[in-house]
Amino acid sequence: MSLLESLLLFRHSKIARTSLLLSLLIVTSGCETLDGFMAGLKKKPGSEVVAIEDRPVQEPIDAHTFTLFSADQTVIGEPQIVLAGPEDTFSDLARTYGLGYDELLAANPGIDPWLPGEGVPVLLPTQYVLPNAPPHGVVLNIATKRLFYYPQPADGEVQQVLTYPIGIGRVGWETPLGETTVVAKAKDPSWWVPASVRKEHAEMGDPLPSVVPPGPDNPLGTRVLKLDMPGYLIHGTNQPYGVGMRVSHGCVRLYPENIEFLYTLVEVGEVVTIMNEPYQIGRRDGLLYFEAHAPLEDDGVAAEDRLQALLDAQQDAEGQGLNVHLREHIVTLTEAPHGVPVSIVQYDAREMMARARVVSNIVERDPNEPTLSEVREMMDEVEAENDGS
Repeated sequence: MSLLESLLLFRHSKIARTSLLLSLLIVTSGCETLDGFMAGLKKKPGSEVVAIEDRPVQEPIDAHTFTLFSADQTVIGEPQIVLAGPEDTFSDLARTYGLGYDELLAANPGIDPWLPGEGVPVLLPTQYVLPNAPPHGVVLNIATKRLFYYPQPADGEVQQVLTYPIGIGRVGWETPLGETTVVAKAKDPSWWVPASVRKEHAEMGDPLPSVVPPGPDNPLGTRVLKLDMPGYLIHGTNQPYGVGMRVSHGCVRLYPENIEFLYTLVEVGEVVTIMNEPYQIGRRDGLLYFEAHAPLEDDGVAAEDRLQALLDAQQDAEGQGLNVHLREHIVTLTEAPHGVPVSIVQYDAREMMARARVVSNIVERDPNEPTLSEVREMMDEVEAENDGS
């Protein structure tokens, strides 16, 4: 019996479903026998989904610091699920668990970001494919709105990577790409407002002074890393609800607590790589993962061209590229980009949720933070600016 005939028989058997057929096509790659595949299935049973309410509630993983246990590991973290509290918003959950607002939106379509509702499971996309860049210094991927920092390990120590959500330049004020360095650092900086920004605010009826002194009204926050790109900074913010969104005039902003810690680690002269990669492939423990984000609306490179280049660059240990079935499967995953790495060969509709860790809700309400209505009004203003209105 030919492999094709075996596949057709398998497809019509009671245990065959679309996801398993896809896995068969991927694993066999036109050269593995059906018997070999079935033996592999016995060793690697499919994901069994345990109801969320029946899973143990664990402590959340470290939001920012991860260890790379091997040189070829390019996936860190793990997905988590938290049950929303009665007053939790996506802004609350994002900051608490080390995420940006847009990351939560993409991972949880159909859930109200302002009041998900008490007991509603919210997926925390806290697993990441590392950017395809040398693992040193600061690496920014503006497509994923995330910063990665690789501190230099001491002799005998393993490499760690720190990651933080970032706010980036909105449409018309794009964050520039390329490699640069940190040329200066400052605590409690003054903001020398660029003429272009003063002009924009004046036209909006919100005039700005030429210099904004340190303090709660300074949009740079309390820490600044100046880049060797005139006018561009990595800094904190006095509006943390905008982290993880396209909100700035091109600079990169972090939550106050994140920039304050990063500031202690990053030295003048540190290399900073800024890239735009909405599609990423990574490896961990012998598994291949694919992470897809919605391309930026003003991206100058077509999404299909980015994906084609990524797929063409993939090779296994023997130098073989991805087979046609795997490539087609990856393409389908870009149709609903949730920003969550999925195990490609094992993936079906249950795979990622089956391994997500259910964690305790540790959101703490800050009485000094704006109210829900105030935050919503401010974010509506940000979205209006991004729409050009």
